[in-house]
Amino acid sequence: MAYLHICKSAHSHIKTMTHFEPPINWNDYEDIALKLYERFGDDFNEGKIYRVRFTDLLEWVLQVPNFQGKREESNEGHLEMIQSSWVYEWRDNQK
Repeated sequence: MAYLHICKSAHSHIKTMTHFEPPINWNDYEDIALKLYERFGDDFNEGKIYRVRFTDLLEWVLQVPNFQGKREESNEGHLEMIQSSWVYEWRDNQK
């Protein structure tokens, strides 16, 4: 009986661990793009994504859950990569 209790506890612990999400940083473009797609869905199509102002994109990235990058670490290259990754994520979800 104790063995079952231990396994049950271990299983509960494993279940809890599956909800862990690692921290997201500036170079995790695909992870950020997925989070942006989850947030905005099809409200932003390819054309709209490419017309997003970088000032808005920066704010949205900083609001991503588990994002640990800092505003001062941002640069145009990161934002361009996030933007294009978001377009690819949107395209993948249109199939």
